[in-house]
This record gives sequence, structure tokens and C-alpha cells, in this order.
Amino acid sequence: MSRRPTAVLRCPPAYIALAERLADAAGRVARRYFRTGVAVIGKADASPVTIADREAEATMRRLIERSFPDHGIVGEEHGTVRPEAEHVWVLDPIDGTKSFISGFPLFGTLIALLHRGRPILGIIDQPILRERWIGAAGRPTRFCGKPARTRPCRALAEATLFATSPHMFHGRDLAAFERLRRSVKLPRYGGDCYAYGQLASGHVDLVVEAGLKPYDYLALAPVIEGAGGALTDWEGRALGLGSGGRICAAGDRGLHRKALRRLAG
Repeated sequence: MSRRPTAVLRCPPAYIALAERLADAAGRVARRYFRTGVAVIGKADASPVTIADREAEATMRRLIERSFPDHGIVGEEHGTVRPEAEHVWVLDPIDGTKSFISGFPLFGTLIALLHRGRPILGIIDQPILRERWIGAAGRPTRFCGKPARTRPCRALAEATLFATSPHMFHGRDLAAFERLRRSVKLPRYGGDCYAYGQLASGHVDLVVEAGLKPYDYLALAPVIEGAGGALTDWEGRALGLGSGGRICAAGDRGLHRKALRRLAG
């Protein structure tokens, strides 16, 4: 008996259209407050937040509730509703608030949509530079409307590696990162989610980080994978809401395997 071919998961166009509307709305908020000297509030975990973060997320949540009231939402600033829903949106209104409050246009809005826990849609949006990466299941990643592709890089010794900060690694994680850092050609720091966009566009080879939250990494997976790269945790597992926050992204899948082996020691 012949088996039916496995159906290819595709993200419905209506969800992609809504995600773009969310990014447009969040971008308008970010541009209104950028470089205006907004007050910075310290959260319980000592990370900064501004009115721009909170207003941008609130705006996106209203649009989701209006369009798909049965969908769940997980947001950095305003909590979680309906996490058991079949479709769950995961929002980071300003990924890179430290860059935002410093006047550096290297932050971004991150928007993910999960279907039964699996990321099927991701947007990285830089509202000041007007740059946007869209990754959706069943479609190639697009950057500002054009195809985005990672670049080949087979050797760690030829790779450009990014991390937001060396201070995000501690203990064994720091030792693991240092093994990898010493193996690459060019280690660089900064950029937050913007570094993953540059990886998807073929300008960076590796991004390795630790201590991330679901709203920091779930939007990145469809973007990187749809551009030909790989994004997993440090053990090579696919990412979900329960992942531990240690992330390894690579434009070249062979390089990804080598980086994971170096992290593991």
C-alpha cells in the first residue's frame, strides 16, 4: 500500500497580513518615541523598559484581539492570555531596549506565531531603518520584499560570530562560548535581533546567545530557517515556548553542527 505524502505546513496568508499590520503599528509607536529622551523604568529583573515598549505591545495586542479573538498571546510587557490556544502570538515590542534608549537604530520588533507550539511565522522589523524580514512556513524568507538567503561558510575559522553581549554568558556557558569565540575569524557584539536579520541576509555566519526568553527567539526561527539556515538550542533541539534560552543560529547547516560540537566541548 502506498503512503500519502506528508503535507507541507504552510502559514495562511491572513496571518502573514496581520503580522505585517502588527509590525507597522509597533513601528509607528517606536518612531514616535525614538531619541526623545523617554523615561526609563527598571523592571524586577533589572532590565529597562519604556512607554514605547508598553504602548507598542498594547497596540499589537488590540489588533490581534480584534482579528482573531480565539488566539493566544504571550508578550514581554503585558503577560499571557490563552496560552493553550491552537495559535499563539509571541510579541517583543522592542527587542534591544538598551539600544533604543541609547539612540542606536539596531533594536527591532519581534513577532512570532505558533501553531500547536511550533513557530510557523516570524518577523524581525527595524522601524527606524525601515527594514523587515518575514519568515513563514512553506515560503522563503523575504527581506524588504525580496528573497533573503544565508551564505555558505563551512569552517569556523572563516566565520563571523555575533552575540549581543559577552556579559550574557556565565559559568559553564561562558567557558563554552569562549571555546567557540576563539575558533572563529571575527567575533562581534551588539545588534540584538538585528544580528539575526543580517545572518538571514548573508552578512553574518553565526549568532550564539544565552539567557533569552521565548519572545526573544521564537520569531527568529522561521526567518533563519526560511533563508536556508539553522536555529536551535545548544543541544540541537527545535525551539518552543519551553526552550531554555541558549540559542545557536548559523547560516550554513554544516557550520551549525560544528558550532554545536564546539559549544559542547
